[in-house]
Amino acid sequence: MKKVFLFSSALLLAISSMFGQNKNTPNDALANKIIGMEKAALEEWNKGNPDGFLQIYAQDYTYFDPYLKKRVDGFNAIKELYDGIKGQVSADKYEMVDPVVQLTENIAVLTFNLYSYSGEKLYQWNCTEVYKLQPNKEWKIIHTHWSYIRPMDMK
Repeated sequence: MKKVFLFSSALLLAISSMFGQNKNTPNDALANKIIGMEKAALEEWNKGNPDGFLQIYAQDYTYFDPYLKKRVDGFNAIKELYDGIKGQVSADKYEMVDPVVQLTENIAVLTFNLYSYSGEKLYQWNCTEVYKLQPNKEWKIIHTHWSYIRPMDMK
């Protein structure tokens, strides 16, 4: 009986310490950093300033957008595109919904839904951002893919 009590006590102590541990890991800190970078860039974008994103794009950046017929290749091409729309894009507020960051040693993939509000108009987006750790140890976006949230009608 005494052995059962000791075993049960040890088991309960082990389980309670597992649930009481700080669950923050280095991966959590990196995921929060990636989400923070994205939110800071979105804040600028919503004011009509694409420079927040340009600051976190890599030189070999690629971009898919539902408004464009083909992929944009390279930092200079996206900068030229953004220079043409600077001050024309804005939103009153936004919600980043269910962001998830999947990590490897040198790659972070951020996916989320974006609800963007301009007056009474709601725009709903899917977004995928692929971040890569650069040789200078900075995380930069190497690829972006935006699409509308439009579930297919399977009828």
